[in-house]
Amino acid sequence: MQVPPTLFLTDADVAALADWRAAIDALRTAYSAPIAPAMVPPRSMARGDGLWLRGMTAVSPSGKHMGCKLIAASIKGKRASYLVSLFDLATMGLAALIDGNRITGIRTAATAAVAVDAAAPRRALKVAVIGSGFEAHGLLTALAAVRTIASVKVFSPTLASREKFAASFAEQGMQVEAAASAQQALAGSDVVLCAARSRDESPVLLGEWLEPGMTVASIGSTLPEQREVDTGVIARAALVVTDMPEEVAHDTGDMLAATRAGVDFSKKLVDLPALVSGQARRDPEAIVVYKSVGSALQDVITAEMLLARARAQGLGSEMACSIQPIVK
Repeated sequence: MQVPPTLFLTDADVAALADWRAAIDALRTAYSAPIAPAMVPPRSMARGDGLWLRGMTAVSPSGKHMGCKLIAASIKGKRASYLVSLFDLATMGLAALIDGNRITGIRTAATAAVAVDAAAPRRALKVAVIGSGFEAHGLLTALAAVRTIASVKVFSPTLASREKFAASFAEQGMQVEAAASAQQALAGSDVVLCAARSRDESPVLLGEWLEPGMTVASIGSTLPEQREVDTGVIARAALVVTDMPEEVAHDTGDMLAATRAGVDFSKKLVDLPALVSGQARRDPEAIVVYKSVGSALQDVITAEMLLARARAQGLGSEMACSIQPIVK
């Protein structure tokens, strides 16, 4: 069987090919399809002294590819590398190797946009952003690609950072108000985009600040030692929507803290497909929290989108040689 050459996409290729609407549409379609747990197994992590290698695998419900994302990180060296591989399901050939640095940011924000779009009221949205870094910027940009934004208020601890955040969106024609406190940013909002773990890992979003009907997207607590929202947020939520239910429940600092505080969230924990399909319904006054740890499914779906666009646009570099599938 003839196997096409492996296509390599650099970080610059990914930047040229990235499209928020295409990513969101692909992820929404994926989360609308049946996804067996075996298609997206738990991640694995090898740890050393101040370093780790994380592996995440998934089979795409598109029926086209399966793939893996590897993250190699040195805490001491403050460096990391991301690699996404795609294998063709028909030939088992290595279809693509992709620099995964941008993919992580794209899929995280695009999946959050899918969740918020499904949960938030069907009107122009008043948005609060907690955080002013790369992730917060991506969350707001992705949401604006699929929903009309009525207003935005941003808070982060450093005045210069939140003003820079506001200015960056002003250049794109979106008015963002820099708020003096998180409570001020949240007041009257429909949606809270939270991407702002504190340096001491204390929560930056408190349940007492939330108002009825709010939708919260929290992406900053993915490991047991990390905190972003307090136990009051989990206690007040009517639904806690997750991309990886078991990992969110048992491997994230926010949910571990809620468990220690006696907050029983077992009956309100639902997966993202239940929300996207409409199986998980909410009262208009109920608070919905989307808690994300990220998943290989999101990486693979985003990589598939990039690969299709690369082939259509003639971008990327065909490798001179690659692995050869064998008959077993």
